[in-house]
Amino acid sequence: MARPPAAREKILAAYCAIVSSEGERAATLEATAARAGVSKGGLLYHFKSKDALADGVLDGLRQAAEADLDRMRQSPEGPSRYFVRTSVETGTELDTFFVVVMRLAAGQHPGAAEALAAVHGSWWQLIREEVGDDAVADAIMLLGDGMYHHAAMPGSSAPGSTAGYFRGRLDAVLDQVDELRALARSRTSPDAG
Repeated sequence: MARPPAAREKILAAYCAIVSSEGERAATLEATAARAGVSKGGLLYHFKSKDALADGVLDGLRQAAEADLDRMRQSPEGPSRYFVRTSVETGTELDTFFVVVMRLAAGQHPGAAEALAAVHGSWWQLIREEVGDDAVADAIMLLGDGMYHHAAMPGSSAPGSTAGYFRGRLDAVLDQVDELRALARSRTSPDAG
């Protein structure tokens, strides 16, 4: 009898939930199987080891980031505004994988830091292609990272939280992105200087 295709995703989601809330050490094969509602044998059918689970998360991050990059490329507002606007979104598939890979990187899991660097590098490169200026691309990345930091903080949905404040100021921050893009255009314009 074939295993349901959703079993692998359930196992990966269970692993992510445990790593996010309790840390990598708590995400044993047994705990992950129990959380996913499968037997340990069922887990081992899809993931041969705890390292294979972590590798599944790294693959999930790469796939989610690639889909996000496609949306960035196609966004009518441009990659810079897209990046900053979506930086306040938490609880998405990309966010889930990103948080877990950050936890794995903190635990020195092989490949985790490199996966995060690759994702950041891809975002930066796309923004850099749009604005044509390294410093402006850096500033836009830092704006988005700062927005994400506040949005992802524990208690960020509480009334009066800094995340709520920044979510409410998103339009003003996007106006700053537009000013940065205009600054970059003026630096690269043939009439500049």
